[in-house]
Amino acid sequence: MQLEPRQPSTKGPANMFTGDVWFEVLAAPRPSPSRMRVNWVHFAPGARTAWHSHAVGQTLHVTEGYGLIQSYGGLVVHMRPGDTVYTPPGEWHWHGAGPDSFMTHLAMWEAPPVGPEAEWGEQVTDVEYSAR
Repeated sequence: MQLEPRQPSTKGPANMFTGDVWFEVLAAPRPSPSRMRVNWVHFAPGARTAWHSHAVGQTLHVTEGYGLIQSYGGLVVHMRPGDTVYTPPGEWHWHGAGPDSFMTHLAMWEAPPVGPEAEWGEQVTDVEYSAR
């Protein structure tokens, strides 16, 4: 057993997020065979990810606030505390806070055995975001 040192909050990079987003790494890369990743992600009102997909899928669990998530070509889904959403491997999606509310979620995913964990695309436009 090992007590992990607390990681500092990190500002989400502008090429991956719109608005103010901060995350804390809870479970980082470990020695093989573990490939689990967990981040606690805090979104300011209106903040969101860019379009992206995860090689092995992603699970989000909302802990506070009000959020939105959308798969490419799908409807916007509204998320509230206690909601858990799964996006399958390779599914392009975005997620973030509602326009008037902060939102925090746990983001959980696995790294693939080889290759990148995620692929990042274009920013979600204001028009796409407001189609909620």
